[in-house]
Amino acid sequence: MTYATDLKPLGPVDTTVRKAQATLDELWAQTDVETRAYTGNMIALTVRKHLGRVQEALAGLEGRYAGRQIIGVMDGTDDLTVHAALVPQAGGLYVERLTLEASPEQLQGAILPLIRPATVNHVWWGADSRPEGTLLAELTEIADQVIVDSLTLDVPPSRHYALADLGWSRSAGWREALAQLFDSPDAARQLGRVTHLTVRHAGRKDLPARLFAGFIASTLGWTDLSTVDFRLGRCGRENGDLCGVELRGDGVHFSLKAEQGDMALAACQWDDVQRVTEVTVPSMTLAQGLARVMARPERGEVFERAWALAKETL
Repeated sequence: MTYATDLKPLGPVDTTVRKAQATLDELWAQTDVETRAYTGNMIALTVRKHLGRVQEALAGLEGRYAGRQIIGVMDGTDDLTVHAALVPQAGGLYVERLTLEASPEQLQGAILPLIRPATVNHVWWGADSRPEGTLLAELTEIADQVIVDSLTLDVPPSRHYALADLGWSRSAGWREALAQLFDSPDAARQLGRVTHLTVRHAGRKDLPARLFAGFIASTLGWTDLSTVDFRLGRCGRENGDLCGVELRGDGVHFSLKAEQGDMALAACQWDDVQRVTEVTVPSMTLAQGLARVMARPERGEVFERAWALAKETL
């Protein structure tokens, strides 16, 4: 990654694994840049139907955290194809992008030689299907961070790498807003009265909602999610994003409900106390979620407890 004065795209140029570095060097020569700084490798594994979404998300990183992007398209033809490009980013940056199309077996031997050494390796599974074969498993061996939808793929937390779940990352604003409901000591004292939970989510993807419920349940000391309801919500947010949450019990009710824009309505009620206010719960794009997990890996007991409870519900 480097600052560039001319922000026109360079490439893509057809090349091979063996000639990829030389092709990139030729593209760099066209920029008249003498110094390059490499911040890391982003290895994104996807399929054709999600390629546009992955490219858009990587572009949204604006060159931060990974100066070389390697995109492996796993439903390519039997003939391995490699495309090299320098992609301009906002802020006057270029990143290197190598796009490979092949079968997972072919990608397995092609990606490793393209990884720039002595930098941080981020591996992102950008597909909805479960990984087959050993491609993802082998890449996790060299990964510093693995970014996945961990419940769909059944990828458990590990001490070998930092596991980043995009659904968990994109619920950060909701977790922070929920904590604000119980900032006051008198509200916090009501937590023991909460016995039921409802989580509403946009679209059919409910896995982030299950992780969020796991977080609340583990915080309350619940051993399972048997008293949790998951329901569809209509809040104008992206598929899988949260729409709202309700915590209920005998004489107590706490809720967060998404409104227009980045606002949410927060309500508390117990005994003769009623409080209503607005809090900010910004929606998060896929690119913003990626940037957040790459900048602030969340590897800890809170996520692991939430993951374990959510996994039991599948």
